[in-house]
Amino acid sequence: MGLSRDIRTARRVLRKLMRSRSARSELARRAPELPRPARGSIQIAVYFADSTVNMYQIRQWYAPLAELAREHPVAIISRSPTAALTLLEESPVPVVYRRSIADLEGFIAEQDLKIVFYVNQNTKNFQMMRYGRIWHVFINHGESDKMYMTTNQFKAYDYSLIAGEAARDRLSRKLWDFDVDRRTIMIGRPQADHFAGALPYTPDARTVVLYAPTWEGDRDAAAYGSVVSHGEALAAAVLASPDHRLIYRPHPRTGVLDPEFKRANEAIVSAIAAANSKDSSAQHVFDDGPTLGWQLAAADVAITDVSAMVYDRLAVGKPLLITRPVSPSADVDENGYLGAAEWLRSEEAPDVLARIDSVQHDEEARKNLEFWVERHFGDTTPGVTTQRFHAAVESLIAEWEKHALIHANDHESRESDPFDDDEDD
Repeated sequence: MGLSRDIRTARRVLRKLMRSRSARSELARRAPELPRPARGSIQIAVYFADSTVNMYQIRQWYAPLAELAREHPVAIISRSPTAALTLLEESPVPVVYRRSIADLEGFIAEQDLKIVFYVNQNTKNFQMMRYGRIWHVFINHGESDKMYMTTNQFKAYDYSLIAGEAARDRLSRKLWDFDVDRRTIMIGRPQADHFAGALPYTPDARTVVLYAPTWEGDRDAAAYGSVVSHGEALAAAVLASPDHRLIYRPHPRTGVLDPEFKRANEAIVSAIAAANSKDSSAQHVFDDGPTLGWQLAAADVAITDVSAMVYDRLAVGKPLLITRPVSPSADVDENGYLGAAEWLRSEEAPDVLARIDSVQHDEEARKNLEFWVERHFGDTTPGVTTQRFHAAVESLIAEWEKHALIHANDHESRESDPFDDDEDD
């Protein structure tokens, strides 16, 4: 068993290495024709050190970054060749690939960086965070009550942009000696101002149900995924109903670690295809596209796991059910919204249509939802959260300029690490 696992691991590493080398070759071939930001033109960068497997974390910021770039030049720094190729095709703002620390230092030296945003906690973030004359700002890739949202790594950043009062309370409760008032700025959910897109189906009288589960997780405390425990049963119930349409959007990492999750995911995808083949008017959707937004806005009811998807949906202000993790080790923080949420237990999955009807039409459930929308995101009037995001950026730039003036005569020593020659994979 151990040898077989080692062989699979070796093959996976080899495939990753080959993809990386191929991507580096392609980037080198295209380098002469790729546009380069003019020297001194970039004030704000988004540092993304991950590979394509976590592209969803940066993709959700595309639209807000494009909007911000109208006021302040923005670029995305990629450290992974495979991610860089994808970003070059997709990103609405300039992308720069910096393989080595020396390459990264060169970009920093030639630009006028005031703010660097981080969307995740990749360990390579620390290679960027050594620079002390830049604000390092954690913007995250979602809002949720997962354990990830209160990691002590928040303390590493100068500031964090958070959604609302619920996030402030969560951080105050979990992190010792963390100055929430000074080091966090509430902005709501800027992505919600861009939740749009062409629908892959023709709207009709069917109730549209979004099922967007998370992956299996890499530790017991994060075992929130429901594809195995709930997914097949609830999908079968929705697909069998002539009055409902299913949009299935699994997490991109589903089945990466657990073969049973991979099997269940594939079974749901096959069931969707079979249902559409039987009744073409059903127009059920398997969605693995790069764009997130239209799914949340279009669905009449959403079913999610304990994940950032709960709060992306909450920002829309429409009914949702949350799957109750079956693992007793899963860390579920019920001090906030999860303590008042509409839960869907695994044994209820076959009868999910009754629960869907309940959250749609129950007045108490509607009032509860409105309370928690305000608690997590504040004013969700279209455009307001984008204004708050931009105002936060302006305040950070003003603060940067104040400190730049204070330290104008300081001797600027080299901030790089001469012993660090780390490169991408």
